[in-house]
Amino acid sequence: MGMITDWPSLAACQNGDPDALFVQGAEQNVAKRICRSCPVRYECLADALDNRIEFGVWGGMTERERRALLRRHPQVTSWRKMFEAAMKKNGKDKAGKDKILVSAAT
Repeated sequence: MGMITDWPSLAACQNGDPDALFVQGAEQNVAKRICRSCPVRYECLADALDNRIEFGVWGGMTERERRALLRRHPQVTSWRKMFEAAMKKNGKDKAGKDKILVSAAT
């Protein structure tokens, strides 16, 4: 099982208030909790990174966290492809996805 193409239809936030993900300050931590158990968290994050989405919480990361990740890894031209390759290398389960995000974020 690789990255899911039609990820928005499976997102944990799809039936909630979309404005809840576009907040500032400490409220962002509440918004990030929505993403913790989302089955398509990394697809969402890859989409936000690849498309340089500037506002909101996507894939469990705030705009500030995504900008920092992009600055640390300017060589990545496709986050989706990078996550897919890492999933293939490290295993395709959720635990493998968590390892991918941790390695990408450092």
